[in-house]
Amino acid sequence: MPLPPSQPRSPFCAWKWWVCGLLLLATMINYMDRLTINQTAKLIKDEIGINNEQYGEIEYAFGLAFALGSLAIGWTVDRWNVRWIYPAALLGWSIAGFLTGFAQGFVPLLACRFALGLFEAGNWPCALRTTQRILRPDQRTLGNGILQSGAAIGAVFTPLIVQALVSGGGTWPYPFRVIGALGAGWVLLWLATVRSEDLTLPPAESDSGASTAGPYERLRGPAVVRIYADRRFLACLVMAVTINLTWHFFRVWLPLFLQEDRGFTPSQMNYFTAGYYLATDAGSLTIGFATLFLARGGMTVHGSRRLMFLCCMILTLFSVAVPWLANRMVVCGLLLVIGFGALGLFPIYYAFTQELTVRHQGKVNGMLGCLTWYATARMHPLVGKWLDQTQDYASIVVVAGLVPMLGFLALLVLWKEPTVAKENTAT
Repeated sequence: MPLPPSQPRSPFCAWKWWVCGLLLLATMINYMDRLTINQTAKLIKDEIGINNEQYGEIEYAFGLAFALGSLAIGWTVDRWNVRWIYPAALLGWSIAGFLTGFAQGFVPLLACRFALGLFEAGNWPCALRTTQRILRPDQRTLGNGILQSGAAIGAVFTPLIVQALVSGGGTWPYPFRVIGALGAGWVLLWLATVRSEDLTLPPAESDSGASTAGPYERLRGPAVVRIYADRRFLACLVMAVTINLTWHFFRVWLPLFLQEDRGFTPSQMNYFTAGYYLATDAGSLTIGFATLFLARGGMTVHGSRRLMFLCCMILTLFSVAVPWLANRMVVCGLLLVIGFGALGLFPIYYAFTQELTVRHQGKVNGMLGCLTWYATARMHPLVGKWLDQTQDYASIVVVAGLVPMLGFLALLVLWKEPTVAKENTAT
């Protein structure tokens, strides 16, 4: 329950974890709206008559809009209070998802997907701004793991909802309409729980986390430009691009891989992808708890994050074996391991971005989101064109699991471990 305006929040009260639960729900709704098209892709392709390259173009439009939205909303959340921006963005993407259920033809689908990406981009700048304001540095990986696990939970529910609505005599537009109508309830919960002053940056707050790096201190110019020029920002960018290439390849193309390359029926595909996203949820939460456990056990916060990043990266490398295995059970098992590692990388990455700055958190995540989503958006038409020409899933499945190695290398080279005193400075 919200507290009276005169009563300050305690930083150690259960309220902050309830807010993290709301962030989980928002991310869940975000992913449900996003994944509906992936789970119905074959039905849409067959009914509307689009090929893999056009399907990739629809995902490119989503990614391009997400890139633009990340930049715009990232700057917005540093200027105005997240309490109002967050529900506005959520309602926007819910409406776009709902309208997708009325789109008939390639161009209307493209337009709805663009609108969805534009508003969905608001989830992460708003959510990360929130966890940065209400959680201590050693708690943020766990908080980020909780909010990111909403992606997996939403991804678990989506194929089950699609299966129920489509197999029961419905057609592909039904899931879009049902899932698109879920956002209004969250808005009421958010406005009843969070006050504007809960997420306001105190006037005395400084970028203590960002000031620990020598390159940042020596550069001149506006603070946000200095942050962009910091080598730690470059490390975050490489991490962001590489882990997102892996995650979004499997998000977009796994259903088609299972059906077109491995002969899964639509119902088998839906049930397996639900299990796949359960594994990714376990990865996100496990890594969050493990990082907090290691930090409280004596390891530095930076060291615990780096170790967990390495463990998740190793798990994604199992993609190298997937194309060459004929046994379905073994393939499915390896895909679950890959999913566990793929989503486990995200709360670690988010925690690193929150060390760059306090005052300009939205701008930093907006810029990272913009550059990352443009890169991942370009991937999908290329993958679609490759599949139309070769029907070769093996090569791209292998590459998809290898790219997080580059993110880990960037972390090692570009982000030196801070001293304990500086690392634990409260922000």
